[in-house]
Amino acid sequence: MDEKVCAVIVTYNRKELLRECLRAVLSQTRPPDHVLVVDNASTDGTPEMLREEFPQVEVLRLPENQGGAGGFHEGMKRAYEAGFEWLWVMDDDAIPRKTCLEKLLISAKESKFKVIGPLVVDVKNPADLAFPLMVGRRMLLKVSEVQPSCINGYINLWNGAVLHKSVIDKVGLPNKELFVRGEEVDYHFRLKRSGVRFATVKECEVLHPGSSNEQKPLLGRRLVVVSTGNRIKDFYFYRNRGYLLRTYYRGVSFGLYVLLEFLRYSYFFLVIRRNVDDWKAWRRAFLLGLKGELKRHE
Repeated sequence: MDEKVCAVIVTYNRKELLRECLRAVLSQTRPPDHVLVVDNASTDGTPEMLREEFPQVEVLRLPENQGGAGGFHEGMKRAYEAGFEWLWVMDDDAIPRKTCLEKLLISAKESKFKVIGPLVVDVKNPADLAFPLMVGRRMLLKVSEVQPSCINGYINLWNGAVLHKSVIDKVGLPNKELFVRGEEVDYHFRLKRSGVRFATVKECEVLHPGSSNEQKPLLGRRLVVVSTGNRIKDFYFYRNRGYLLRTYYRGVSFGLYVLLEFLRYSYFFLVIRRNVDDWKAWRRAFLLGLKGELKRHE
């Protein structure tokens, strides 16, 4: 495949993780033709580290932290306008295995899919998935449980997926207003609405910190709630959950999903955690999203 690839990496105050990510990206068996780092106004010495250690990398420094949503919006826009055929997108805590990009591009060519992603595995225990994978009513946690080798209709976009430029023509750029914790899911819905086919290829892997400490299974892993312990992250996750339900669900399904959301989070915060203040914070954020009010965290 002769088409040019631009890696788009979004970072914010995590220069040590970014260094690892860049080393993995630049040492690929099929390296990207260009690497663009979008710096969300980091204050931890990230700009200096990039100048000193990675002078070959283009840096787009934003004037303020715009979250992952704003970072990917601006980075993908820059790469698209520069004429690259493929965008390889990831957060700064992703570490692609050496053959990842080469295999993704081969899979894209063979399948003719315009969006192909790698399997995201736990950096501390690569036998585990970094994020639980729901298949029907089953929650998969192990790489060995994932079948078949190509999973149509499933993808972790910001953890090493490649997107063809034609996808942006059809779907557009990420929604900056979502800030963090939801813009990837929103883009996933938009891909499906636009009829863009996508898949995850098991033989392509990206290492990533696991999310087991954030995912709280209920009722024998039949239901899951998310609680990071970080009020800012949780606010945006809950707010954006409400927004996504408002935007992509209608009629009976909308009512059922809203009811399920209230039941499981009320059960988690009031029965398991017995924390009324956290339940009120969840309710406030969720209702903001349901009303379409994408206010920033105060």
